[in-house]
Amino acid sequence: MESMSFDLVFYLRKVLGTLVLPPTGPLLAAFAGLMLLGRRPKLGRALAWLGFTTLLVLCVPVVSDKLIETLDDSGPLDFAAARTAQAIVVPGGGMRRDALEYGGDTVGRFTLERVRYGAWVARRTGLPVLVSGGVVYGGTSEAQVMQKTLTDEFGIAVKWAEAQSRNTHENALRSAEILRGAGVRRIVLISHGFDMRRARAEFEAAGMEVVPAPTMLTHATFGGPGDLIPSVSALRQSYLALYELLANAVRHVGM
Repeated sequence: MESMSFDLVFYLRKVLGTLVLPPTGPLLAAFAGLMLLGRRPKLGRALAWLGFTTLLVLCVPVVSDKLIETLDDSGPLDFAAARTAQAIVVPGGGMRRDALEYGGDTVGRFTLERVRYGAWVARRTGLPVLVSGGVVYGGTSEAQVMQKTLTDEFGIAVKWAEAQSRNTHENALRSAEILRGAGVRRIVLISHGFDMRRARAEFEAAGMEVVPAPTMLTHATFGGPGDLIPSVSALRQSYLALYELLANAVRHVGM
């Protein structure tokens, strides 16, 4: 019964996040405004313009760059600190299911970026590696695919594979259980710059001492008029930034 309740909370968070975040959130606001135009024209116009304007602004590269930069505060890996760690932890960042060219499941873009950087750090530190990621919607566990990628494509052996977690919170709890059993307390944590703040907080709350090793660090600079033209890539970056801001807020209120 407790497991069913936890599953309900897990999926409810995902649904609510989808409804609030772009593009769905602004589109729902605009749609609600259009539906209200006949009965409440002022409110309807306000909601429609709010939804449209919000979506447009979030598609502008200079806006999305600034949003992501507010989260990216770790800086590059401190190798002096990394040498005091006992292991490298690489949490998953998403899968590509049934990838035709690979003949099955493989790592998604964000997971690949983490795996690649994890391999780079592992070669330079000689630390053992733990990969973390389970199954959310069926198929092969993320940890299994990450382990295969690290071994076959990067030549890095994986010492531990945690294959039960479904999100960052569970990555931290379940990875910490494995690492404590191996006498590991201090880790190099691989994640993206934009979500390192939350990942680090989760692993520290699970009892780990963390040396942050963020990848894909950002530095917002104005590149000219092109940065004022809306784009799909900018909207995706805005989504990632807002997702992290929302997740950090939810974590602080203990939901």
